[in-house]
Amino acid sequence: MSNQLTDAQIDWFMQQAIIEARKAEALGEVPIGAVVVIDGKIVARGFNLRERLQDPSQHAEYQAIVEASRLQRSWRLPDAQVFVTLEPCIMCAGLMQQARVTDVYYGAEDPKAGGVHSMYHLLEDERLNHQVTVHSGIREAETSQMLTNFFKTIRKRQKARKQVVSD
Repeated sequence: MSNQLTDAQIDWFMQQAIIEARKAEALGEVPIGAVVVIDGKIVARGFNLRERLQDPSQHAEYQAIVEASRLQRSWRLPDAQVFVTLEPCIMCAGLMQQARVTDVYYGAEDPKAGGVHSMYHLLEDERLNHQVTVHSGIREAETSQMLTNFFKTIRKRQKARKQVVSD
């Protein structure tokens, strides 16, 4: 199968990344999910686990890429496409570049830490030996709202705790 995906496939794969994000959310983690697709099939999944594991590397796409590499028995993933609910940070963008991923599809922009479009353009930097094609804004409203709702809930809980302590 070529790397060309239909709109319906793109939508479905992003839905799968959203399902992974919901798993993170259920654990109290920031809801970010990712899937790695090769030949039109999901070969690996991941979701944010930084808090639970107290490990700064445990981003959704990091987990999914490492798992895909293990399953493919190669650090090179030249036919892989990554779907992630939030714009990758510079660590994850660097991992995609190093793994030779062909495409990344992401939902919400990350204006504070985005390594793909918002702050940096790491994946399209021609000074590097490999570029990754970037597709942004996939189910952006849904993925953005999921993050907004999560952080609203967190702030509400923190405010309630502060109020209990001060009473």
